[in-house]
Amino acid sequence: MGYLIRPVTADEWKKLKELRLAALADPVARVAFNETFEAAAGQPDEFWQRRASSLDEGGAALTFVGEAEDGSWGGMVVVLVERDKEVPQTHMVGVYVRPEHRGTGLARELFAAAIGWSWDLVDPVVERVRLWVHEENARAAGLYRSLGFVTTGRTIADPKNAAATEGEMVLTRG
Repeated sequence: MGYLIRPVTADEWKKLKELRLAALADPVARVAFNETFEAAAGQPDEFWQRRASSLDEGGAALTFVGEAEDGSWGGMVVVLVERDKEVPQTHMVGVYVRPEHRGTGLARELFAAAIGWSWDLVDPVVERVRLWVHEENARAAGLYRSLGFVTTGRTIADPKNAAATEGEMVLTRG
């Protein structure tokens, strides 16, 4: 299956909302997100419009989607520019691939686009890409390692469950 990997445009906010809600409702993906389905579903249209148009408005976030040949969206990844860190970096969040698109290489394609975009930034010049992975999300951690991400040893408590942790992984510019 081939995908067109591209940024979301401002007028696609309804499709973005649908994909995000599908991610939050997915029982396998639940540990990967800090937002609940109920909270996201309760957001007004203006919230989703802003989320879809952040790059158009000079924002510090970009959502990449994998569009299948039939026009459906198989997955997404969001890249945030973190300007306030000692090391200029981007932060990957909102990684999701629909169940029927898992195992197709879509996640790798999404990451390639997001990482490439990160390395192409000139203000700031990004030195690394980071993400957090939940301790129960071994499949995602394996994917990230295969892409060159390494653990830093930093952990944080899962905001939804203080007894669980998330570990930081980084990819440094080569």
